[in-house]
Amino acid sequence: RFYSVGEMTELRKRTQKCLEGPTIQEDTKTEGADAESIPKDEGEQICSDEIISTEEEKEEAHTEQTTLKDRIVGVGSKDAKSKSAVHQWVKIFFGSWAAIASGMLYAVYLSTFHERKFWFSSRQDLEREISFQEDSGLYYYYYKKMLQATSIQEGLFELTHDNKTLSLRTLNSVQQINLYPEVFAGILYRITGSQEAIEPVYFYIGIIFGLQAVYVTALYVTSWILSGTWMAGMLTVVWYIINRIDTTRVEYTIPLRENWALPYFALQVGALTGYMKTNVNSTMEIFSYLLMCASTFAFIMMWEISHYVLFVQAFSVFLLDCLDLIQSRRVADVYRMYLVCLALGYFIQFRNSALLASPLLSFICGSHLAKYIQQNLKKGHFVARLMKLLLHFYLVFTVSVTLNLVIKKMVSQEENEHIFKFFEAKFDLNTTRDFNTNLLLCQETFQTPSQEFFIRLTQTCLLPFCMSVLLICFFSTLEVVSRKFRDIPQKSDGSLENMVIGERPEVVYHMFHMVLFGSLALMFQGLKYLWTPYACMFTAFGVCSPEMWMTVFKWLRLRTVPPVLLAVMLSTAVPTIIGFSMWKDFFPDVMAELSELQEFYDSDTVELMSWIKRQTPTAAVFAGSMQLMGTVKLCTGRTVTTHPLYSDRDLRKRTEEIYQVYSRRSAEDIYMILMSYKADYFIIEEGICNDMGPVKGCRVKDLLDVANGHILYNEGETDTNYAFSLYGRFCHEIKLDYSPYINYFTRVYWNRSYRVYRVNTLISFQY
Repeated sequence: RFYSVGEMTELRKRTQKCLEGPTIQEDTKTEGADAESIPKDEGEQICSDEIISTEEEKEEAHTEQTTLKDRIVGVGSKDAKSKSAVHQWVKIFFGSWAAIASGMLYAVYLSTFHERKFWFSSRQDLEREISFQEDSGLYYYYYKKMLQATSIQEGLFELTHDNKTLSLRTLNSVQQINLYPEVFAGILYRITGSQEAIEPVYFYIGIIFGLQAVYVTALYVTSWILSGTWMAGMLTVVWYIINRIDTTRVEYTIPLRENWALPYFALQVGALTGYMKTNVNSTMEIFSYLLMCASTFAFIMMWEISHYVLFVQAFSVFLLDCLDLIQSRRVADVYRMYLVCLALGYFIQFRNSALLASPLLSFICGSHLAKYIQQNLKKGHFVARLMKLLLHFYLVFTVSVTLNLVIKKMVSQEENEHIFKFFEAKFDLNTTRDFNTNLLLCQETFQTPSQEFFIRLTQTCLLPFCMSVLLICFFSTLEVVSRKFRDIPQKSDGSLENMVIGERPEVVYHMFHMVLFGSLALMFQGLKYLWTPYACMFTAFGVCSPEMWMTVFKWLRLRTVPPVLLAVMLSTAVPTIIGFSMWKDFFPDVMAELSELQEFYDSDTVELMSWIKRQTPTAAVFAGSMQLMGTVKLCTGRTVTTHPLYSDRDLRKRTEEIYQVYSRRSAEDIYMILMSYKADYFIIEEGICNDMGPVKGCRVKDLLDVANGHILYNEGETDTNYAFSLYGRFCHEIKLDYSPYINYFTRVYWNRSYRVYRVNTLISFQY
């Protein structure tokens, strides 16, 4: 302890007095008995006690002074914490309000756009149903059938024992066509008592538009979690709406499975992001995990190809684990969640063998087995860990592929056989003349993205910023992994100044997520609707994250300006500039679309459906193209020979045989095919028969000629060789009304787009 000058003087005086005390006692010990009765040691003890008491008084005074200071500082720190907590709650309140408002406004936008395009409120029921284009009509038909039943139990029985959709077949339509969204919507419509409040069609599309609001809100929150600022969420929503041509198809084909499923996948990704954060508390961790489980199960139930999407996600988590960027406990929890959801989906979906044979299940089992074999995967020096990692990849790949092949042999799973044929043809591993495979290859969904796709993303500034954020995250992750493998301790202490973006597992996961799904989107245009929304979210996070800017400034070794201050300023200024520029350039176009009165009205189809309902028996069976049969089933309820939602071998065979009406086959062959399916009428579409599409070899009649051996393409040549055929194209020849066509078929209706023929049961040959 240190004393002041005054204290030192007082202490010297007391010490001197105590030192003189014994001398006085020795000089005066003869003066009386009292003096002799005071011993030397006791005198020293008295002086010592006085010194100690003085020191204790000083110490107590100092302690009281220090305690007072601590109380003052404590009160100040509590005030600071209180202000920080208030600021945080205000931030959460306004950010949450903005997230909910963004989702609701987007749902209102979709509803308004749909009304402007289809004039839904002023149409009759038949015209409304025709607006469900392509394969969407069949989904709505089953929803309508669910509501027409007298009870929920009866409706479920009719859907699971459906003998009125396809001729000569009884289907479990819920399992075969994945009708769980329609079952859910039908049950919800009944139990909520909405029969008197809202029409069934508005309830149906309202649920889907509501799910799109959840979709946008989930993307908003995910970007907010990653960046720490709700400004990133606002920028995500702006980018999503401006790039809506490439982010969603809900504006044109409402009941598609992806429109039901992707909102749940967005919720799952957001929950997974929160679960991966290193500084999350136990309550939030449990909530994120439960939300992740529920949304994963819903995603599996809503989309038949969901397990492929989850497989890509599981591979991203696997890479995190291999690079030692996430706790092994959390990886095990995520894998356990996948297994539980797959098991529940397997039993609820009537023992769906596709889930057992999914690559997700095989990959999880292979990963667990490989990790059990390699106990010390994350130990050793750099070269040893790298070699162990390569061996681990090899083990996981080998075990997963072997296990998947064994499971497919055991369960005899054939539903997705055509998918593997498709992949072989897509990547030029095999050539095929199969009609269904080539028909899939010619679909726009399975083509590579066009140049216009990249131009649109560049014009909205999404693609340039997205590539920049991805590169920064990649190099930062590479730096962190290199240090981990060389056992160099990280210097990050959680502060912004020392934060490295590559250390955050949730950010690295999204980087892998973006790269993997982006690679798939480059091969299949339809998968851009799975990648582009997350590109909006991830790019907005990168632009608005101060940590991202700090990572760049560390590499640049910025010293002239405080990097923390500059990072905070840029993370606010750059997204603000981007938002205002896009608002100025694209907001007028968005509002113009809402104000523009469009019209979708197919008079020829309306006339055809009206004629079928009036002039044909209720039990009549119709044959025709897949898309048209879906519309016929929805609008008239007549039995059809095929429909657009086919996945098994029998339906693929039916499709190819019914399409023979556009091939070079004889009238007798076509008659025998139609009679084998008990068809009473068949419809020829002028658009298919006279198709002059620009894509060579992708017209339906070209695909049929290739499959039948009536047309051959020489490899490396542009010329086409036509093989010999005794017959002309059936759809052209029957139009001429001469024998033997008029002997087998009778034309009963026609307009500009369609011709309807009755299949004669009694044949009279006229020449």
